[in-house]
Amino acid sequence: MCQIFIRADPELYVMRSRSLRLRGVATSIRLENQFWDVLEEIGARDGLTLPRLISKLYDELAEAGGGDGAHLLPANFTSFLRVCCGRYMALQLAGAIPADTRVAISSLDAERVLAAERPRTAANKVA
Repeated sequence: MCQIFIRADPELYVMRSRSLRLRGVATSIRLENQFWDVLEEIGARDGLTLPRLISKLYDELAEAGGGDGAHLLPANFTSFLRVCCGRYMALQLAGAIPADTRVAISSLDAERVLAAERPRTAANKVA
């Protein structure tokens, strides 16, 4: 089993920093290449550059947190991005997000996608 992970391209595990502006503030985000690749794919589906996608996620996360999202940002933002990548891939495997990258994420019914995820997450809580 471990060979599947151990023998993967080591470049996937390399950490890389990207500098960008979030709400007018210059910052740097450090993630493994694997996550940058997935984020680029997510953004490309909606015609967004990587900085624009990250800025959009940051803004929407802050708004969901009651305006400034202080309890969510910025300490947990890189974790949030990693979880977004994992959920994106898991939802694709579950068929809730089409594997066809020509289908924009923004065109999907968010409630339907979330509903498809609920049985899986509920089963994991019971186990």
